[in-house]
Amino acid sequence: MDRRALLQATAGLAATLGLGRAAMAASPLTVAVMIPQSGPAGLFGPTAKACAELAAEVINAQGGVLGRPLKLAFGDAGAAPAEAAQSALKLWRGAGAGAVIGMHDSAVRGALVNLFKGQVPYFYTPVYEGGECAKGTYMNGETPSQQLEPVIPWIAAERKPKKWYLIGNDYVWGRNTNAAAKGYIQKTGAEVVGDEYLPFTVDNFDSSLARIRDSGADAVLVSLVGGASVSFNKAFAGLGMSDRALRLGTLIEENTLAGIGAANARNLYASTGYFASSTAPAAKAFLDRFNQRFSAQAPGLSTLTESVYEGFLMLQAIATKAKSLDVAKMDAASEGASYQGPRGTVTMRARHVEQDVFVADVTDKGFRVVKTFPRIGAGQTCKV
Repeated sequence: MDRRALLQATAGLAATLGLGRAAMAASPLTVAVMIPQSGPAGLFGPTAKACAELAAEVINAQGGVLGRPLKLAFGDAGAAPAEAAQSALKLWRGAGAGAVIGMHDSAVRGALVNLFKGQVPYFYTPVYEGGECAKGTYMNGETPSQQLEPVIPWIAAERKPKKWYLIGNDYVWGRNTNAAAKGYIQKTGAEVVGDEYLPFTVDNFDSSLARIRDSGADAVLVSLVGGASVSFNKAFAGLGMSDRALRLGTLIEENTLAGIGAANARNLYASTGYFASSTAPAAKAFLDRFNQRFSAQAPGLSTLTESVYEGFLMLQAIATKAKSLDVAKMDAASEGASYQGPRGTVTMRARHVEQDVFVADVTDKGFRVVKTFPRIGAGQTCKV
């Protein structure tokens, strides 16, 4: 082969390789989205799905993740942990998912962490109890320290409660939340006069309410979930106890409040990283965009469902910083990765997020944000 032919062949090969790389870069990135589509939490499924779809549309309009358009594959995380893990396995190994977004309970998270073993980036987005440090697992949800450490002293200053009663469901989130609360309450000079845990199936709170009344509590921390929280808060107000004691909930979101009813929410406060009623510009812009796109298709937003959107933003932020979807590179790049989203500025520290925390009370129109605590850390110490 003469020199001219060699140069032409080399140029042709380079062009072919260049086109191949471009084609590979533009190949879709399949993201497995594990959300509850059945079971008690299935209520959140349609809105969580809508948030995932909106996030993909926004990110794809910006060029995708590492130049790759996002393609969504949904799995049911409302099933038992073993079944949810099988669904995730099919999406990961079968559909070739290169990242996972999960909004579900901690039992399913444990099953998925054990399944993935740090081999695929996994973004867990909802409120949770803290303590998850598995490699390749990134936590976007609020922890008890974020929701309580700044909030309990604020309530102490505003309302001056002297006696707290803690009531939660008997599982890791309720117990960890109440355990954290005890220390923060004691630092205010108040006293914890009761601490109890109930099964998810409980539907009668007469004995619990009698104990709260007899304890003289003037503040109640509610760490009950879903239907249990609805039933308890309605019964609490029905006995006239809302005039005697304030309530603070860290998982009383918009759907739970709809079940409780504004008439039963006197002296009730909620603490989360997101309220749909927030008047912050970024939150309002997100709500407007969501309503324009999905108003007729999905129920209202809440901290749980909106967290799915945040998971995608964090995936984009870390992958962009790492220039890779390799877990080791993403773990290293996760520290300090940041984005601007509906919750404001969110920054990852120790594979958890530093974010604003909001406190709301309830009016006849729903939640009203009354206090903002900016850039609150998760209180976690996972090594990166």
